[in-house]
Amino acid sequence: MPYWMGAVGGYTGLATRVLVLGLAAMSVNFLLGFTGVLSFGHAAYFGLGAYGAGMLLKYLVPSTTLSILVGVLAGTIAAAVVGALIVKLRGIYFAMVTIAFGQMFYFIAFRWSSVTGGDDGLTGWKRLPINLGFTQIDILGNAEAYYYLVLLIFAVSVGVMALILRSPFGRTLLSIRENERRARFLGIPVEMHIWIAFVISCFFASLAGTLYALLNNFVDPRTLHWTLSGNFVIMAVVGGMRSFWGPLIGAAIFVILQDYVSSYTQNWMFFIGIFFVLIVLFFPRGVLGMVRKRLL
Repeated sequence: MPYWMGAVGGYTGLATRVLVLGLAAMSVNFLLGFTGVLSFGHAAYFGLGAYGAGMLLKYLVPSTTLSILVGVLAGTIAAAVVGALIVKLRGIYFAMVTIAFGQMFYFIAFRWSSVTGGDDGLTGWKRLPINLGFTQIDILGNAEAYYYLVLLIFAVSVGVMALILRSPFGRTLLSIRENERRARFLGIPVEMHIWIAFVISCFFASLAGTLYALLNNFVDPRTLHWTLSGNFVIMAVVGGMRSFWGPLIGAAIFVILQDYVSSYTQNWMFFIGIFFVLIVLFFPRGVLGMVRKRLL
C-alpha cells in the first residue's frame, strides 16, 4: 500500500490510517454484521485506547509496546463493565445507551483538562523506537516502518477475528443474529454470548485507537465522540457489513475520499453523505457485495 498510494495522490500516513480505521470498522462489524447488535459507542473504546497509550507515554513509562498494551487494557476493561450493564437491551435502546456511555467518556476527557488536555488535546509525547534487545525499530522518524508495524498488528488481529468467527462460538453468534428466539430455545445463553462479542469487538476497537494515537502523536476528545462511531458504521455499511473484508474496503473508500475532498472543501462530509445514501439505496450489500454480484 505505501507504493500504490502515490498513484491516487496519497502518502504512507494515509495508508496507515486506512489500516487503523479499517480495523476499527471491522471491530464494529464483528458486533453489527455477525451478531446483529448495533453500537454507536465504539468510539469510546477507540478513544480510551488512544488516551491510555498517550497518557502512559506522557506521564509514566516511555515505552511504545507497553503503551499499546495499557491502551487496549483500558478500553477492554471499560467495555466489559459497560457491556455487563447494557447486555439485556436490544435494538435502538442498546444503540442509544452505547451513545450515552460514549458521551460520558467524551465529557470526562473534555472537562478534565489538567490530565487529558481538554479540548486542546493530549500533547507533549510521541511514539518511541521499539527495542527488541538485539535491534531497534525506528518508528518515530520512519513512517514506512510504522506502517509495516501497523500492518503486522492488523494482520494478526484480523487472523484472530477470522478464527473466532469460524469457531463454534462464531457460528453461535450468527444464529443469534438470524433468530435470537430460536437460539434461546436451543439453550444458548444469548446475553453471555452478546457480552463476550461486545468485549471482543471493543478489544479490537481499543487496539485500533492505540495505533491511531501513535500515528498522530496526539489525542483529543473527538476520538471519543459518537460521530466517530457513526463513521465506523458508515465504513462497515459502505463496504458491506455482513462480509468479513467489507469494512476494510469501506474504510479505504472513506479515508481516501475524505482526504481528497477535504483538500477542496471543508464540507467534505456532505459528499460522503451523498455517497453513503446512494450505496444504501442501490447497493444495500455494500461495495464488496456489488462486486461479488457482478462477478457471479
